[in-house]
Amino acid sequence: MIYHVRHLTRYSYGSPVDLAAHIVHVTPRDLPGQTVRWTRLDVTPPPVRRVDGTDYFGNLIAWLYHEAPHRSFSVLAESEVEVAFPPPPPEHATPSWEDLAALARDGGAAAWQVAEFLFDSPMCAAHPAAGEYAALSFTPRRPVLAALLDLNMRIYTDFRFRAGVTTLSTPIEQVLARREGVCQDFTHLMISALRWIGVPARYMSGYIRTRPPPGQARRLGSDQSHAWVAAWLGPAHGWIGLDPTNGIVMRDEHVVLGWGRDYADISPVHGLILGGGNDELKVGVDLVPAEEWDGGPPAPDAR
Repeated sequence: MIYHVRHLTRYSYGSPVDLAAHIVHVTPRDLPGQTVRWTRLDVTPPPVRRVDGTDYFGNLIAWLYHEAPHRSFSVLAESEVEVAFPPPPPEHATPSWEDLAALARDGGAAAWQVAEFLFDSPMCAAHPAAGEYAALSFTPRRPVLAALLDLNMRIYTDFRFRAGVTTLSTPIEQVLARREGVCQDFTHLMISALRWIGVPARYMSGYIRTRPPPGQARRLGSDQSHAWVAAWLGPAHGWIGLDPTNGIVMRDEHVVLGWGRDYADISPVHGLILGGGNDELKVGVDLVPAEEWDGGPPAPDAR
């Protein structure tokens, strides 16, 4: 599937901002199963300096610096991305979750690159209540993929998608108690549970298809940035993407921006400003099949 992605972030300030420095994660990355055909990043007002690079996790990143007063700031990212993620392996072909947890904990040659995703992070610590919730799925000697799929579906079934009832600082125990929230909440919850169990898990940031396939329900969390989980299945099978907000496996409806330990590592726009006040933020996201996009061809400088 080939998608056109358009992500607009706009800040309006009640008072002028005199100086600003921003870090943006809004450009999809190439990876197995995903090819970025072209991409561009437009910033208004134009920054006095822009530096493009990658972060610790290999995600594409841009540093933007403004040194003149401005009352608004917008970032428009557009890309054309082809996705074809492979199906998951048979459940019985994956190790038991106990064997996988032991392998990850040892952090030897087969697991040293994933062991860091076992540890607590600022926004997503392993929580005993989350681990207790997950334990119903992680029964003795169960193949890890079977346990992961069961947990993914349980979160989808047990929790209600409801915007506005949580914030990025809402503790995981409150999400468990309320049984409602948004994709970031469900992703943090599942990662917290997996870290308690001992399964490496990372926070995935990106997008989910805005318009559903014919006859299927509209995906929750569309028309905005989306979040889901990647869990490690062992050295033979690598990582699998699991979307607890929709109870599905990442296949051909998701576009990956990047990943980190939690939301803070891969926040779309993060920065510091001098001035401002009474700020207003508007975000708009479109992810549609490329043949249905009517916004025109890419700009000549798109790469």
